[in-house]
Amino acid sequence: MIETYGILGWILVGGLAGALAKLIMPGRDPGGCLVTIALGIAGALLAGFVGNQLGWYTQGQAGGFIAAMLGAIVILILYRLLMRRR
Repeated sequence: MIETYGILGWILVGGLAGALAKLIMPGRDPGGCLVTIALGIAGALLAGFVGNQLGWYTQGQAGGFIAAMLGAIVILILYRLLMRRR
């Protein structure tokens, strides 16, 4: 599906990855669920781009979703650390 829709596919996967990242990392986020999902989209886009450029996987492989999940979790952790300092 992702290979057919390109960036829209990554946004869809990113939304799902953001929602799952929120389930994996419960707690209060300084922006709520919508910000968490947006961070998941950013993480998926970043992980998808980097993974494809490095040749770790191609579009449509399961590795892309795993990378999207990891990207969403990393960006969520960074966001929490940055917002905690303010």
